[in-house]
Amino acid sequence: MSYFTASDGVEIFYKSFGDGQPIVFSHGWPLTADAWEGQMLFFGMRGYRVVAHDRRSHGRSQQVWDGNTMDRYADDLAELLELLDLRDAVLVGHSTGGGEVARYVGRHGVGRVAKAVLVGAVPPIMLASSSNPEGLPMDVFDSTRAGVASNRSQFFKDLAVPFYGHNRDDAKRSAGLEDAFWLQGMEGGLKGLYDCIREFSELDYSPDLAKMTIPTLFIHGDDDQIVPLAASARKAVRLTPQGELLVYPGGSHGLAQTDPEKFNHDVLAFIKR
Repeated sequence: MSYFTASDGVEIFYKSFGDGQPIVFSHGWPLTADAWEGQMLFFGMRGYRVVAHDRRSHGRSQQVWDGNTMDRYADDLAELLELLDLRDAVLVGHSTGGGEVARYVGRHGVGRVAKAVLVGAVPPIMLASSSNPEGLPMDVFDSTRAGVASNRSQFFKDLAVPFYGHNRDDAKRSAGLEDAFWLQGMEGGLKGLYDCIREFSELDYSPDLAKMTIPTLFIHGDDDQIVPLAASARKAVRLTPQGELLVYPGGSHGLAQTDPEKFNHDVLAFIKR
């Protein structure tokens, strides 16, 4: 277990295993680096260096009252890449982590990055507006805030079900996967998790996507109940200079966990091109 101290003094937890071309994973909300353990094993055993961190106020990283912003998340990621001197990296971001990857590029460029994979990712913007009618209304996110603030334990238990598509008739429900989701969510700090809701829902990542001049693969399920495909990847891919979209029919929000074999091999094929 390793930590580094960010430039503002906050302690950030990370994992780094193996050698070779680095693949750096950014997790979704309210999860931790542990959400990527299956991918870290898969790619690590194939000769890649695998790195993942707990976003500030998530998991084992320091819980802070202020500074839980996407700009700061992106800067933490930048400082981790610099600390480990990672180059020719593949950045993989899920959901909120996809926003983190996009904002990293927007703020820090692609000098250390070879490719990016955004999975069920929130860009360009989740919040509905007159210019983004496919988005979700503010009351959805206000309800999320209320659930986290009042009883996050029950809220996370409930959220795990649609997150992995376990409420569909043909779903193979995994109690263990739902338990892992709950455990990771409960590890984080309440204030940080609460603040993060704004960061994944209200921010516009369109300018960041325009700066993603490296090959970028969007992977998204067409039955994603958390980040609707029409409001996210369908639009984001058109804003990304070298973007391409891979849609999983019937796929949930948690594709890396619900369909890991297909997901891992699709990402591997993209990296190897």
